[in-house]
Amino acid sequence: MDSAITGSILRKLVLGVPGMERWEEVEEFFPDTQEEIRLDWQLPGIACSAVGGRFGAVFPAMAAIACVQVSIIMVDDMLDEEPDGAHHRIGIGRTANLALALQAAGAVLIENCQASPAGKAAAAYALNRMALATASGQEMDVRNLSGEENYWQVVRAKSTPFYGTGLEIGALLGGASPEMAQVMYNVGVLFGEAIQIYDDLEDAFQSPANSDWAQGRNNLALLYGLTADYPAKEEFLHYKQLADDLSSLHKAQQLLIGSGAVAYCAFQLLQRHTAVQRSLHSVSLRRQERMDHLLKMQLAPFTEFVREIDEKLADLIQEEISHTEP
Repeated sequence: MDSAITGSILRKLVLGVPGMERWEEVEEFFPDTQEEIRLDWQLPGIACSAVGGRFGAVFPAMAAIACVQVSIIMVDDMLDEEPDGAHHRIGIGRTANLALALQAAGAVLIENCQASPAGKAAAAYALNRMALATASGQEMDVRNLSGEENYWQVVRAKSTPFYGTGLEIGALLGGASPEMAQVMYNVGVLFGEAIQIYDDLEDAFQSPANSDWAQGRNNLALLYGLTADYPAKEEFLHYKQLADDLSSLHKAQQLLIGSGAVAYCAFQLLQRHTAVQRSLHSVSLRRQERMDHLLKMQLAPFTEFVREIDEKLADLIQEEISHTEP
């Protein structure tokens, strides 16, 4: 049976990297909880056990992927001027330094995994490659390129490498072949795209208005509202400009629902879910159920979120999911 990894285990691993003790904020980002760590930080363990390895053997890899993601979020919050970003509490300079330290700590942590030297070397390379790809995606994102084609380019550069690499390094550390690790990476990319779509929907329906409304950042739901052809488009554009006012924001959000934006996001997400199922069942995994469970855990909150907006659409999503399940 797989061992559970808690926040306290994760924090101990991160603080065990020489030099990380300089930042007491590590405890803030990796709190001591009894619950299992967030699902996306478990990706290396899930992939490792899916290919026949041991979940507990890659705890350091889960700490590594967590370190890299926290560093990405810290930088992203500074770029997006998020009001709750760490830079408001500890300052821009210290936030930048901690983000750099966390990225470096990730590479060090990979070496502490219980795996072959070749597996650890390949995993460390993949982690560094992901960090570079994400930085490239951030550079594209700050330019705020318009249009859906550019939206997907930014997502694939900025967001999906994290998920693809999380599964890839778990497979590599679990002894999978390079070919199998590539399949897991591809699955992670699709998984990451689905996560981004869900994040966009959540951001679009936050109240007060998320920064995506004011800054014009590429958000798939808002992009649909801005570019699709539907009767209430001009009205939506009017209320979008007034999103700082709660009543105007709520009106714009209702118009966004009526535009078909939520249904379009659901369609895009389900396309990726179907592609993931197809990829996973084209290969032989030792523990296929681990990946099936991962997909269910990702889809459940999305379906619940849509149900609060449109119950009929949520039923259609659930029906479509049931058709693609093995």
